[in-house]
Amino acid sequence: MSGAEIPRMSRRPFVWLLPLLAGACTVGPDYHKSNIAAPQAWHESLPAAESRVTAAAADPQWWHLFNDPVLTQLEEDVADASLDLQAASFRLAESTAERRIASAAQFPHMEGNASYARERASTNGILGLLGSMERNGENPGSIASGAQGFGPTAMPGSVGNPSFNLPQYGMSASWEVDFWGHVRRQVEAATAAMRATEEERRGILVSLMAETAQDYINLRGVQAQKAIVSHNIDIARRSVKLTTLRFQEGAATRLDVADSTGQLHTFEARLPALESQEVHLLNALSFLVAQQPGALNSRLGPPKPIPPVPENVPTGLPSQLAERRPDIRMAEERLHAATASIGVAVADFFPRVTLSGSLDIQALQFSGLGSWASRQYGFGPTATLPLFEGGRLTGQLHLRKDQQREAAVLLQRTVLHAWQEIDDAMADFTAAQRERDRLEEAVHENEIAVQTAQAQYVQGSSDFLNVLTLQNALLNAQSSLITARTQVSRSVTQIYRALGGGWETRYPREIADRDGPARHG
Repeated sequence: MSGAEIPRMSRRPFVWLLPLLAGACTVGPDYHKSNIAAPQAWHESLPAAESRVTAAAADPQWWHLFNDPVLTQLEEDVADASLDLQAASFRLAESTAERRIASAAQFPHMEGNASYARERASTNGILGLLGSMERNGENPGSIASGAQGFGPTAMPGSVGNPSFNLPQYGMSASWEVDFWGHVRRQVEAATAAMRATEEERRGILVSLMAETAQDYINLRGVQAQKAIVSHNIDIARRSVKLTTLRFQEGAATRLDVADSTGQLHTFEARLPALESQEVHLLNALSFLVAQQPGALNSRLGPPKPIPPVPENVPTGLPSQLAERRPDIRMAEERLHAATASIGVAVADFFPRVTLSGSLDIQALQFSGLGSWASRQYGFGPTATLPLFEGGRLTGQLHLRKDQQREAAVLLQRTVLHAWQEIDDAMADFTAAQRERDRLEEAVHENEIAVQTAQAQYVQGSSDFLNVLTLQNALLNAQSSLITARTQVSRSVTQIYRALGGGWETRYPREIADRDGPARHG
């Protein structure tokens, strides 16, 4: 057979594959994106307060609403240095590699090979069944030596067959014909899993941005608490001096001195707990930017006001929630992956056809490796059909279907929980503002009461116990006011955390797919 005849013959075995290739299909259910219902407007459980949410488009970098340059820079530092984000990026890279591994099955597998062996055939082995022969009086064993065509000729006596060289080189290829979409469904599931990992990374970024803002606001709140307590300690010290002086003049009793001194120590006892909270918050922020405890003390230690909230807090439309919250998007992709995995399990019930072929050059002498006559080849399809698996395939299909149902329930739960978190955050925002407004009025009235009581005590028309009581009430009201102001600003961060904002500018909506466009059934 001439070399020119090989291409013509090599086409014949694939003729019967053409109808099968034309009728190839993808078994299993196709995934369709879930239709997540959303209300026309945000539900507000409580009456609107001074600042309220609006349906205006939200800034992805929502922390700019606070107009605090220190906070803005801190958010950028966290996004750049967070170890949690770095770990999530590596998980995404791992998932991308897994998808590439799965997609490689769509293409033929080719490999080259080369070998050399020194061999000897057993005279008493399988070749002995073929008998022995000589050609034209040639010495026995000359055939096996490579001088003639290979055959089972043996040396006389007990010496047996001689050893011979067997060098060869060539290449082989194989490709599974994906009739039933087994490989396509695997790639689809791997792509969805990769996207779920990307959404997980976005979710971590959302949480980090909100956590950074909350810790920063809490830090400013604690610093404001310290300032209030320190101010009241100064007032208490003046009261001790006043009562001591009046006691020395005979205008007050020893009880007044003891009461004022006791109140001073009570106010001073509030400082250690606040100082400890400040250290904890500074360390927490240092950890978020991947630095050691105390690294941000010089930067954040100087007190600054609690970041105020604007009159309007833009949140976008409720219908955008499913596109903003990474956990909803992640649950959607996991449902997609589970659906595609059903197709993989269904395809396992059908025959699998693999096309394979090889071309090798083999000779008994190295000098013959360059001859086209030394070629040997083989090609053709191989089909495998599962006949008995002991229920493994059926169990695997049931497992995939149950995993899909679980993923669908988890998606529904994630969406419902998102609406709950948003409504809770908006209610907290309104309630904190109303509490803050009432406490501002309370602080104003308590300040008047303390000033009046102190004046009456100096004039001798009131006892010092009344002053002590009103000073305690004023400090408690001031402390509660700081807590309420902190909660108002912190509740804004909770709203945006519930909305899923903060990842759009750093991680764009579209995923960079290294292996080409994703398959969606």
